[in-house]
Amino acid sequence: MPLSSVPLDVILTQLAWRIATKSFDASKKLAESDFEKLLEAARLAPSSRGLQPWKFVVVRDPDIRHALRLASNDQAQVTDASHLVVLCAKIDLSADYVDHFMQSIIKTRGVDEASLRGFRESITASVGAKTAEQIAELNARQVYIVLGTLLTAAALAGIDACPMEGFDHAKFDEILGLAPLHLTSRVMCPLGYRSENDWLAK
Repeated sequence: MPLSSVPLDVILTQLAWRIATKSFDASKKLAESDFEKLLEAARLAPSSRGLQPWKFVVVRDPDIRHALRLASNDQAQVTDASHLVVLCAKIDLSADYVDHFMQSIIKTRGVDEASLRGFRESITASVGAKTAEQIAELNARQVYIVLGTLLTAAALAGIDACPMEGFDHAKFDEILGLAPLHLTSRVMCPLGYRSENDWLAK
């Protein structure tokens, strides 16, 4: 049971306050402790079988953020927001990845490997029944569950965000070196505080 609950009216108020921020105040920075909590909220998002087939790429280097801005139709949020997170999907579900997942369960829950045999076989059978394209698509859809969780957490904390798909995904993958990691960019989410000049806020 949670220690306390957030009234639904409060949640609805914050979700109504939320906008897809078009103009960030570049002078206002998000506290690192708050940013880390937002990442933790995203990490806790649900996923199919708990496999979490995603990675979060936090882009801090100004030069890289500038390059990403050019690859996203020169949208200012990419460079002006306090923090930039690129949500990436795994392009596969390898046997090594599933094994690492199982070892994580064993360590976290304190169970033995034999108790997970049925679960492992179920995952292996499910993955084996899908084509590479189907697995990539399934993983990509999981990323949007994460995005929804991140946007909601930010809204509840009074932090602005902007989900963005309008960018050259191949160029992002190249700039961020994602292919060797078996990842591909799906959506990005700048985080920070809206500018007083943001027309959408009005």
